[in-house]
Amino acid sequence: MKVQIKRIDKDLALPKYETAGAVAFDMITRVETVVEAGKVALIPSNVIVKVPEGYMLCLASRSSTPVKRGLSTPHGFGLIDTDYHGPQDELRVQVYNFTDQNITVKRGDRIAQATFIKIEKFEFEEVELIDAPTRGGFGTTGI
Repeated sequence: MKVQIKRIDKDLALPKYETAGAVAFDMITRVETVVEAGKVALIPSNVIVKVPEGYMLCLASRSSTPVKRGLSTPHGFGLIDTDYHGPQDELRVQVYNFTDQNITVKRGDRIAQATFIKIEKFEFEEVELIDAPTRGGFGTTGI
């Protein structure tokens, strides 16, 4: 399947799958960005992506980003909808600097990864009762 993608800065490479077995492709930064200690920043990824109908694009931190850079994705991952691809809809990676030092992300750095995930939409049917035992809350298996 082909996906439409627009680069903002043509001097930077298109995202790519780094290995034949990779399920996600790396996102690179368009501009140098300083992420202040204890703060959240949005880092431009240099691309606008037209996500195909029936899919979402999931942006997540690269596995090495927290350890090597001290940055994490504050909400776990970002969801990109199929209708987010207008002329100003450059994908931006949200990062949180959990260190006590400012961190500089350089232009061209691989800061995040993205993967397309097939989705399905459902209709909601409101009911008065869902017949199942209560499991007891977060983190429990019913014990």
